Amino acid sequence: MGEQQHVKFPQEVIDEYASLGVDLPALFSAGHLGTRMGVQISEASADRVVGTMPVEGNTQPYGLLHGGASAVLAETLGSVGSMLHGGSSKIAVGVDLNCTHHRGVRSGLVTGVATPVHQGRSTATYEIVITDENGKRVCTARLTCLLRDVKPGDEEFIRAAS
Repeated sequence: MGEQQHVKFPQEVIDEYASLGVDLPALFSAGHLGTRMGVQISEASADRVVGTMPVEGNTQPYGLLHGGASAVLAETLGSVGSMLHGGSSKIAVGVDLNCTHHRGVRSGLVTGVATPVHQGRSTATYEIVITDENGKRVCTARLTCLLRDVKPGDEEFIRAAS
């Protein structure tokens, strides 16, 4: 998966996954799509996930940040938060994503911050606010993930992802 060398994780979370032989920064990265889009996760916990993405290379024909690019950033950040909330015994699977686009952006970096709206046993919902370099809101998104128990064979999938 994508390389995320500077992500800040709580120590207890790092220890939990290390005991399973899982490379936590790789597992909770933006993945191949996020890597191609330049998504970088800088902070990650169940209560707050922060990441950035360049506008350049992620635009639509009018030269504005593509709404789908904002959706990729939002789903990445909300999924990371959901996975961290669920812990190593759960897998987070997105079941609903909605995005409201407020303004266009033509250049620079956008920053997304995901914070929990609901952290339950079987679902987690995150609000993701994406802003431009001037702090103006570009997009507001909401992601709900199903938290399902890790099943036999999933451990190999999780290790392969890291």
